[in-house]
Amino acid sequence: MTTPATATVQPSTPFRRLRDMVVATPWLWCWLVAALVAIFQHGPMPMYSTRTLSVAWEMWLRHSVFVPYLNGLPYSDKPPLLLWLIHLGWAVGGVGDVWPRLLEVLLGAVQLVLVHRLAQRLFPQRPEVARFAPWILAAYSFGFLFGLQVMYEVLLADCVLAALLCLVPTAQRESPRLGWFALAVGLGLLTKGPVMLLHVAFPWLLGPWWNRWAKQERRRWYVGGAVALVVGVLMLLAWVLLATTTGGETYRQKLVVHQTAGRVVDAFAHAEPFWWYLPLLPVLLLPFSLWPRVWAALFSLRRPLESGLCFLAGWLVPVFMGFSAVSGKQPYYMLPEFGGYALLMAAALSLMQERRAGASRWLGPWPLALACAAAGVVLLSMNRLLQAGHVRDHVYASLVPYSVPFGVVFLLLAVPLVLLRRGEVQRVAIVSLIALVTAHGLFTLTLWPAYDFTPVAHMLAKAEAGGQPIANIESNDGQYTFLGRLTEPVTQLHSAADVRRWAAEHPDGLVITYPRRLSEADRAHAVYIQPFRGIWLAVWPVHAFVDAQASGQLDD
Repeated sequence: MTTPATATVQPSTPFRRLRDMVVATPWLWCWLVAALVAIFQHGPMPMYSTRTLSVAWEMWLRHSVFVPYLNGLPYSDKPPLLLWLIHLGWAVGGVGDVWPRLLEVLLGAVQLVLVHRLAQRLFPQRPEVARFAPWILAAYSFGFLFGLQVMYEVLLADCVLAALLCLVPTAQRESPRLGWFALAVGLGLLTKGPVMLLHVAFPWLLGPWWNRWAKQERRRWYVGGAVALVVGVLMLLAWVLLATTTGGETYRQKLVVHQTAGRVVDAFAHAEPFWWYLPLLPVLLLPFSLWPRVWAALFSLRRPLESGLCFLAGWLVPVFMGFSAVSGKQPYYMLPEFGGYALLMAAALSLMQERRAGASRWLGPWPLALACAAAGVVLLSMNRLLQAGHVRDHVYASLVPYSVPFGVVFLLLAVPLVLLRRGEVQRVAIVSLIALVTAHGLFTLTLWPAYDFTPVAHMLAKAEAGGQPIANIESNDGQYTFLGRLTEPVTQLHSAADVRRWAAEHPDGLVITYPRRLSEADRAHAVYIQPFRGIWLAVWPVHAFVDAQASGQLDD
């Protein structure tokens, strides 16, 4: 009797697909693990995440579909696409901060996938670029930390990359996909307004320089692209029309005039000189700006540039100059270009590898290893430095209970950077992700209580439920509204006269103050006190605060 041969057991189709995805996109899974570990280590960060969540909460509370609100007033700073996505999750799972954080992680994953696809289309003959670029983007320190805030930039970056992807030819089609380009532009405009055009206009305008089809079909390229941009702008204008119909004339003026012309010509906030971004760029591009091989690869680029590099130059250089010319500046405004910087570094490294240049060990990531080792040594020595009086700041003192184990981790992270030779991009990226998650954990265990507004927000929520009105000296950015699920605006007071007037009208109210130093009066009369980012937060009964002001008991 013949025994049949034993059949080879094949993995199930879903398992095989999952395995193939993990093998093909290790950068994606490393990002997801690192981001999910980091983002749930502590609560929403003021003012970045708490402001967005408060706007979403007030829209939800008011059942407002088109007009965002902050502190009881129409909020003209941002369009509502991100807020709509937050509401979509809340409609399914209820109001909370879990879905908005998961949303940011998913948007970050989409950004990596889009950069990978863009690399495949821009550099079809260089598969290393598509392998390297997502690792580089995932490991940018600033991009990782700010990409985990519930903010608008990551969604905007996704829209920018999707729009640019529509302009880049594929192996099957050279002409741009202008319908999808219009949709991506429109969604970007609904994410953060007209700044979307600054991010995507230059690669389109310079199309004939880097795109063969655009050079041959200039009329179709420019007419079709202009129509697509108009369609995208019409998507924004449709929302503006609906929102201003509800929000009124004052809201229309703020939305259309103040938030566009004000930011570009003479910023009402964050005004900086023209050169401000230039020295900041190496900091934004850590840890790769500490890797000599990246600099050697970038400086070795020579003309004539291939089409993919022409595309990156036509995107990154004009946008950088444009943001430098704009009056209002913030480091995270450049986040949508981080994908482009990752592509540029990946392409330069690929070209260097192709020429078999840069084999010297001195081009390895030893400066990054030194930085990790230095951080480890400082943490291990923190207690002695404090005892010897070399360090006096309370911020460093708060690190002491956890400085030894975290110092050991940073020392160990330096080892693979100097001892291993293969897979430098992946090694630098993985070490960076581990270091970022580790630093995030150290921050949570030591410094987070000075940023955590959850306890004071809950106290304010109880006061509001008891009928006590609440005021805040200086501006209120919604830092308490979502955390406390407040349903009434927090009154903003800007002077001692404002406080006295408000106290006369609300004698049982509470006033939130931010003294630089705690006075004896703060300690004696405030109903709540906590450190807050180098200063203090104190909540007073307003009549006691007015009396203390009048008698000169307050330091500030």
